[in-house]
Amino acid sequence: ILYPLAPPLEVTATSRHYVDRLFHPDPQKVLQGVIDMKNAVIGNNKQKANLIVLGAVPRLLYLLQQGLSSSELRTECAVVLECVVVLGSLAMGTENNIKSLVDCHIIPALLQGLVCPDLIFIEACLRCLRTVFISPVTPVQLLYTDPTVIPHLMSLLSRSPRTQDYITQIFSHCCKSPEHQTVLFNHGAIQNIAPMLISLSYKVRMQALKCFSVLAYENTQVSMTLVNVLVDGDLLSQVFVRMLQRDLPIEMQLTAAKCLTYMCRAGAIRTDDRCIVLKTLPCLVRMCSKERLLDERVEGAETLAYLMEPDVELQRIASVTDHLVAMLADYFKYPSSVSAITDIKRVRHWTVVIEPSQAVLQGRENSDHQENTETLDHDLKHAHELRQAAFKLYASLGSNDEDIRKKITETENMMDRIVSGLSESSIKVRLAAVRCLHSLSRSVQQLRTSFHDHAVWKPLMKLLQNAPDEVLVMASSTLCNLLLEFSPSKEPILESGVVELLCSLTQSDSPALRVNGIWALMNMAFQADQKVKGEIVRALGTEQLFRLLSDRDTNVLMKTLGLLRNLLSTRPHIDQIMSSHGKQIMQAVTLILEGEHSIEVKEQTLCILANIADGNTAKELIMTNDDILQKIKYYMGHSNAKLQLAATFCISNLIWNEEGSCQERQDKLRELGFVDILHKLTQALDPNLCERAKTAMQHYLA
Repeated sequence: ILYPLAPPLEVTATSRHYVDRLFHPDPQKVLQGVIDMKNAVIGNNKQKANLIVLGAVPRLLYLLQQGLSSSELRTECAVVLECVVVLGSLAMGTENNIKSLVDCHIIPALLQGLVCPDLIFIEACLRCLRTVFISPVTPVQLLYTDPTVIPHLMSLLSRSPRTQDYITQIFSHCCKSPEHQTVLFNHGAIQNIAPMLISLSYKVRMQALKCFSVLAYENTQVSMTLVNVLVDGDLLSQVFVRMLQRDLPIEMQLTAAKCLTYMCRAGAIRTDDRCIVLKTLPCLVRMCSKERLLDERVEGAETLAYLMEPDVELQRIASVTDHLVAMLADYFKYPSSVSAITDIKRVRHWTVVIEPSQAVLQGRENSDHQENTETLDHDLKHAHELRQAAFKLYASLGSNDEDIRKKITETENMMDRIVSGLSESSIKVRLAAVRCLHSLSRSVQQLRTSFHDHAVWKPLMKLLQNAPDEVLVMASSTLCNLLLEFSPSKEPILESGVVELLCSLTQSDSPALRVNGIWALMNMAFQADQKVKGEIVRALGTEQLFRLLSDRDTNVLMKTLGLLRNLLSTRPHIDQIMSSHGKQIMQAVTLILEGEHSIEVKEQTLCILANIADGNTAKELIMTNDDILQKIKYYMGHSNAKLQLAATFCISNLIWNEEGSCQERQDKLRELGFVDILHKLTQALDPNLCERAKTAMQHYLA
């Protein structure tokens, strides 16, 4: 699509006149000029842009700063005050205007103005700072550059309701990281802001509440402190609970619920606390109902998903509260594509013209059956956010409980919606959809039914071909489950050439992707035939396999050992792989057993040795390696029963007297003292270890 070139900005004579008056030698005329300029730019973005182009901002900043040091303080303060009002108005313009203001160093100038004793001037500076920092184009780090700024803002909080309103808004918008939370916390944000929760001003109470929600998010230190804070004799959590009352504004209910949610997730409030189970959770479920505004429904669903994500009991309670699972289906009734939007607008226009009384917007009805275009556009704007929120909440609901998963998949067209979500234009919707799919894929029943019936593996494989790492991690996690031995999707996925894709994931810089790639290969290799195992070994390559065995990430190492253990199962497969790669595998096993690794890693490694010892010819690689035999002997006497048991399995397989060649091995192992160790282990306290040692001794005696 070709768009015409925008005409150059028209700079009018009126705009020049406003700027010229800023340089008039008469302070009164400068003041009047600033007042006129303020009136001219309110609601007029074109005029704002004109004035910026003509250089009004640097002159206004000069007047603002000079006003603080002029000998005619009162007059100049009035001028500066009006300059700040103008700047605040200018800051309401476009993002480019904000960038221009920031580039002109408006923030340092306004911060300097906060040292003035004039409260009205301070409030004007703060109002402008608030407006500038609200913009997404303003670097929030500018608030933290000077270490004296935050303490000074804290000292100004008690000056007036306006300073409380503006400063808490600034803090909320500029708190974007744990480091920012720590700075605000260390400078007394909690103690200074807590009294504002009982302010007579609704704005002040609301901004204080929002500030606490930002401070508490994923922050244990802040949350643990908040839970012990007293406000007018009441614990802060009790104050938050009172703000959940249905007769209070929805904005307050929702933000208070977020505060309690974040404190709960940080461990400051128990998940079975009455304020969570009986107050916070029901409030968030109410926010998901179709009576709420769309942005409220989005925020309510996402907060609820976050609250119950790790707790199965909260998931069960939520699933039976106000028909939540069915209620979320309404989130998908809004169109999310350009064509769908166009069709709805066309149909709506036709029905309104022919018979207005029959005009009905999908998912919405009102008494007069009419909605204006602005409301429709607002609904369409939130389509992606609604889908994303619903998928997130479904993912959280179904992450642990089989009955809830069944209820979700039985919701009308649910699986079709998830599959469609995997190809949505919005990356956030795709991520949320695959999260939902991953949650449901933890069910054996769903893998065998819904996932198979809807051929979910096809869009999932397509998603894996080209997606950001965040989506790849979740999609590959889901693929791991689809490759489990009992999944009907395993065969068609294998036939689609997935091995090369998974091997490429193991080379990723992301540890999560490396883990998922090797995990999926491990699942694929479980009880697989020789052809599949050979394909995995060829595609992965010996060099990459042993690179993964030396990976610094323990999860990667564990899954690689798991893959190797699955590859080295059934005697023909063990012998074939060890005949080709035995030397390298034995070297890797030796290095791991000698290294500083966890009990789990060494146990898995000894299990691999036990599998090798079960091979017909492969066991000779152990028997001819005295170093390995000594390591097995060492671990049979280890203080950890798991390592003793795994090492004993190795010896048990080596002395197995099923074939005629066992006598020579038994004699050598007897000479090395293994029989004595086995005899001692028959008296072990661990019943499994004791039984295994007795079984091994029987083979010696047979």
